[in-house]
Order: sequence, then structure tokens, then C-alpha cells
Amino acid sequence: MQREGAAGRFRAALRVALSHYITNGMSVAFGLLLISAGVHFWLGTAAGAAAAVGVIVASPPDLAAPRRGKFLQMLPAPLISLPLFFGVQLLHAAPIRLGLLLVPATFFAFILMAWGKRGIPIAIAIMLAMVFSIATQKPADFDEAVHRSLLFGLGAGLYVVYATLANLALNARYRVQAIADVLLSLAQLMRTEAQQFSARDDTHDIRDVPAPLLGQLLRQQAALADQMQATRDLVLESPRTPRRQKLAGMLVVLIEMRDQLLASELDLDALRLDSAHASALVEMRHVMEALADDTAALADALLMGRTPPRVVDRRPRLTEIRVTDTPGTRVLAGPTPAMLARGLASRIGHINDEVVRLSAMARGELAPDLAVVRANWQMFVSPTAWSLRPFATLWRWDAPPLRHAIRAALAMAVGYAIAVSLPWGSHDYWILLTIVVVLRGSLSQTLERRNHRVAGTLLGCVLAVGLLSAHPSGLALLIALTLAQAVAHGFAVRRYMITAVAATVLGLTQAHMLNTGVSTTFALVERVADTLIGATLAWAFCYVLPSWERTQLPALVARTLKAQAHHARLALGLGQLHAIDSSPELEWRLARREAFDSLSALVQATQRSLSEPRAVRPPIEPLEHLQAHSYQLLAQLSAVKSMLVLRRDRLTPAEVEGPLARTAARIEEAIGTAPRTGTHTPESPGASTLAGPVPLPDPFDNDISPWLLRRLDLATALATQLRDDAARILQPLSEKSTPPA
Repeated sequence: MQREGAAGRFRAALRVALSHYITNGMSVAFGLLLISAGVHFWLGTAAGAAAAVGVIVASPPDLAAPRRGKFLQMLPAPLISLPLFFGVQLLHAAPIRLGLLLVPATFFAFILMAWGKRGIPIAIAIMLAMVFSIATQKPADFDEAVHRSLLFGLGAGLYVVYATLANLALNARYRVQAIADVLLSLAQLMRTEAQQFSARDDTHDIRDVPAPLLGQLLRQQAALADQMQATRDLVLESPRTPRRQKLAGMLVVLIEMRDQLLASELDLDALRLDSAHASALVEMRHVMEALADDTAALADALLMGRTPPRVVDRRPRLTEIRVTDTPGTRVLAGPTPAMLARGLASRIGHINDEVVRLSAMARGELAPDLAVVRANWQMFVSPTAWSLRPFATLWRWDAPPLRHAIRAALAMAVGYAIAVSLPWGSHDYWILLTIVVVLRGSLSQTLERRNHRVAGTLLGCVLAVGLLSAHPSGLALLIALTLAQAVAHGFAVRRYMITAVAATVLGLTQAHMLNTGVSTTFALVERVADTLIGATLAWAFCYVLPSWERTQLPALVARTLKAQAHHARLALGLGQLHAIDSSPELEWRLARREAFDSLSALVQATQRSLSEPRAVRPPIEPLEHLQAHSYQLLAQLSAVKSMLVLRRDRLTPAEVEGPLARTAARIEEAIGTAPRTGTHTPESPGASTLAGPVPLPDPFDNDISPWLLRRLDLATALATQLRDDAARILQPLSEKSTPPA
């Protein structure tokens, strides 16, 4: 057991080491070493240190990205940072005027976060430029300030060119690593799904009491939605070569697997209620876990550059699973346990088929569906052009980016005033740096960063003081700086605690190189004190002009309902079955992505709200119900879509076309628009009411139209429950539209 545990930990560590996060971090570190060492040997130690600051400031936007638009993605950070770095140099000896520059510049930098994931790295880069400029020694005159700023600009400019070329060179590797990362996330999601395949003693329905396991599934689905979009941007860019087409085809299959995973849990509750079915459920769980292992093994093979092993087809094993009906047993007034078990095994079989397809595609034994790849790649890649629309829409007092920018500027003003008043004022930049990296747009994110930052700083200070106390040479410091940069950049997304340790070593080493000869005797105590002050200020200012999650929830709920209704309308349409082109299918895929993305945003907002004061928390229970019902509606629609596409030869069109249209209309009527907030509709009955006592035949021997009608009935009931959940959420929010600060 210990050997298996050690092997598992080694395998997990190896996967992290081979991920695109670490590859990107190593690329950033090599660029830092290449540029700063070159300037060091060309112009001297001080020049190399100044150029290294330019590299560090330009590096935050350097992430694994598509080739198209990479240069424009990297360019804004140094262009905006250079004049601010120079301005701080000129005002170094004038604390009041320096503060008057620092505060509005902070406001401007944080306003850039309105561009989301593209704007955050640029805002961080701008703040790092000013903080590191404060960390330098006061320039002797104007010429020295110009000279130091030019060296800063030289390092930043060279790094922009380097990052563009490095991303071009590593793009093929990034694509493979991104696919492997999604495979590992899907494998983990499959294992979580497999945990549901066990008998249950209570009679609670998951639709009535959202279970912790469902919460875990929702969080994993939310994380997977973000991860898949980043992977789309990489893998679906210009899939013109056979290798790129293979990876793009694998991504399309992975997206379909997510839908199959959703459908795999349908009807599971009815089987779990009877312990007599436990053995069949355990066997299904073993198959699901084996498929997860196959998926993870495929990811490992891709990361290691090996040909993956051929996957065993587990369809025969699934067909052997049997549940015997007891006399007179009926579940949900329709299907028997035997029918449900066979249907459940069949849906797991679809997952098995996708895993087999993935393996064959990775081994080069199966060609990707190029028609799907070519029809989809341009529609699913995020735009790379910069737009002024986010900037134009944030000038409202209740806009979260505007409030966050104001609170950040105020926090930096107070932090700077405290820093210049401390006895160790020569290190005032550390308080400001801590505020920059800790203060986030929500209280939950700030608290997480605060805790990791303090703990990471304590350990990082010990390591940095030990390093600097040994009085290493300039080249040794440069190597240490490079290693710290690699770790800090590589783990920024995955493990911020590790980033905090490495960033502390990076910051202290960089500051020491900029202030040659400064003693490190009291550095440990000073840095810890500065970190505590900065983290406390960042936490305290979360309560200044707060943007509590409840203020954003009405829009998120409306977006979720609208996305679910639109997805239902397209998923239930028969247009794609009769069209001569792929446009209906493409439109449905876009709607499906929005349904997942909107639900992901709602899940994340709910999770963040749990860290907020109780007085301003939104109604958590109906939010959990809304998420659970949205998840189940997606599952029902996935099952319907699977019937329409994979088993349409077993359907009678005359029997299903009318119900499909009516169900889409009913779902649109129920959730197409947000419910009124002033009234509360009574909670609907459970989503298990059949459309009449229609007998359900064996789905493997007869026409499956009655089964599709059953899915439509369940989907309609879920839509009604979604409407009720939304009303229960919006009513208390409307009654308290202005929450206490």
C-alpha cells in the first residue's frame, strides 16, 4: 500500500513537472537568464540587474498561448510600464510627489483587470514595474534615471521578442500538454462520477438535498469548463497539419466525453435505493474507474512522448451486468430496475467507446473527423484583438472592476504612507508588493492569497537570507534569480503557496542586486513585518467599497437560465438531422459551451460567497438547488441528444418530432426569461412525473421513442424547478438590494 502511495505521488509530481505550466515557467526563466546574463557580461552587474527587472515585469502575460496575437498580447505591459518606471525614478527623492504618481497609476492598472484573464497579467506587470523602481537606489541625477530606465526598457523589449519566438517554438509541445491536462481532469471527473455508484441507505433524492459529492462534481465541471476553453484556444488554432488535426480531433472527442459523463448518472438514484442492486452498481463503478485509469494512462503517454497502449474494449463486460426484477417492481411508474441498469450500462458504454476512439486516434489508427474540426475551430477560439468595450462599460458605481480599482488605489496609498514612516523605510516596497499580490476582486480570493503569502514569505525569507548571507557572486545571484523565476511563474496557477516562496526569494534577490552592498542582517524580521502589514491592509480593504457576490448573482442567474433555454431549444431540434451542412450542429455546440460556461460562473460565484460575512451572503440553499437542477437538465438533454444522433434509427419520427418541439417551447416558457423577483412560485413536484402511464419497452429490443418521451418529460419538470429555484434566489436579493458594507 505504501509502495502504491509513493508511486502515485511520484506519478502526480511527474505530471506536474511535464505540464505546460512548468514548461512555460522554464521558458520564462531561460529568457530571464539569457537576457540578463547577456546584459551583465556586456554592460556590467548593475546593468544586468536593471535589465532583469524589465524581463520580470514583461513576463506575467507570457503564458502558453496561440501563436496568433502573441506579440500583441506581450506588448502592452512594457509599453505602459516603461514611463511609470521612469516616473518613479525621477520622483525617488520626493515621497509626496511619488505617492501622487503611485496612487492614480494603481487605479489605472487595476482598471485594466476589466479585460479579465488578459488584463490581470498586464495590471500585475505595471504594478511590479513601479514597485521594483521604488526598490532601486535613488538615482544620482536625471541622466542616471534615464540610463536605468533605458536598461529596463531594453530587458523588457528583448523579452517581448524572446517570448514571441519561444511560444512559436514550444507551441507544438503546448498543444500536447494541454490535451494531456484535459485528459487528466476528465479522468478525475470520471473517478468522482464513479463514487456515486454505490447503494444508499436514505431515501433523500439528490434533487432535493444537494449532496457534497454533487458540489464536488459541480466544482470540477466549472474548472474543466475554463480549462477546455484555454485548450480550445491552443489546439483549435490553424489545425492544418496532420499532427494538429489529430490533437484537434481528440479535443472534439473529449468534449463529447464530458456530455457522456453527464448522462452516465441518469436513473442512478432509483437503482441506489435498493441494496439488491449493489453488486451491479459496484461492477459499473469498477468499469468507470478502469476507464478513468485508461484516460490517465493516455495522458501520461502523451506527456512522455510515447505511443499509448491499446485500450481494452469494456463493452462485453458491461453487457454482462444484469439486474433481476422482483415481481411487481416498478420504478418511477415506468421502467423496471433491469431496464434502468441496462440503460445505465449502455451510457457507460458510450464513454468506453469514446476512450477507445481516443486511444486509436492517439495511436494513429483512426483519422480525426476533419469536417467537424474545420467547421468548428474558428468559432471556438477566443478573439486576440483588444477591444474597448470592457473599458467603456465599467463606469458605473456598482461595477466590480471600478470598485476594485478604487479600493486598490486606496490600499496602496495607505500602504505607502505606512511604509515611508517605518524605521526600515528603505524596504518600503515590500509592503506595496504584498498588497499587489494579495488584494483580489473577492474576499475569498484575497483570504486565500493572504494565507499563502504570509506562509510563503516566512519560508522564502529564510531561504533568501541564507542565500544572501553567503555573499554569492553576481553570476550566482543571477542563477538563483532564474531558478526562483521559473518556480514562481510555473506554479502561479497551480500552487500559489510554492509561488509565494519562490517570489519572495526572487524579490529579495532582485532588490539586493539593485542595491549592491546592502546588509541582510535584519532582512528576515523586516520582510516578515512588511508582509504582515501588507497582507493585513489587503484584507482590510476588501471591506472598502465591497463588491459582494450577491450583487452579481441576479445577472449570473439570468445568464444561466437563458443559456439553458437556448441550449435546450437547439439540442431538441431535429434540424441537424435533416440539414445538408453542419451549421445547426455548430450552433448547438456553441450553445452547449455557453450553458457550461454560465453554470461554471454561477458555481464559482457561489463558492466565493461562502467566505463573505453572513449578513451579505446570498441564499445558498436555492443556489445549490439551481446548480443541481441545471446540471441534471444538461444531463437529460445530453441523453436526448445521444438518442437523436447515435440511435435515431430506433426512433419513430412521427412520434417524437411533435413532443420535441413542445418540450423546447415549454422549457423556453419556463426559463427563457428570469422570473419576477417580487413573487415566489411554489416549489414544483419532483422531476420524475411521466407524461401518462405509457409502458416502457426494453430499450435494446424495441423502438426507443417512449424512452425519449420520458427524457423530455423529466427535462420539462427540471426546467420548472429551475424557474422556482431562481425565484427563491432573486426574491431575497431584491428585498435587500443594497447590502451592508
